[in-house]
Amino acid sequence: MNSGGAATEPRVELGAAAALFRGLADPTRLAIMRRLAAGEARVVDLCSELHLAQSTVSSHLACLRDCALIDSRPEGRASWYFLARPELLELLSAAEGLLAATGEAVELCPNYGRPAAGTENEGIA
Repeated sequence: MNSGGAATEPRVELGAAAALFRGLADPTRLAIMRRLAAGEARVVDLCSELHLAQSTVSSHLACLRDCALIDSRPEGRASWYFLARPELLELLSAAEGLLAATGEAVELCPNYGRPAAGTENEGIA
């Protein structure tokens, strides 16, 4: 058995992909990405359409921008945000297709899915 660094290489190689999916794992960021997939938007538009506070939207936009997933262009005193990479449209579409194909079974995942009704406050034994 090889006890060298080979066993850790897949983790290192997949670190960036894992970071990408962690960045997309937040429902608010996904909602923002879905909205931007439909076209450019200003912070005020996102706040209104997603029923979120300006500070919340701005924080999530900063995160997505730091990850180079979105970008913006200034227009007067406002900034218009948009998806920085067309591949994001493909990724979001593929994710929706995968969820539809699995019957959204991932929601039942004990680690990452929604808690079953009445188990929100139960601890792990």
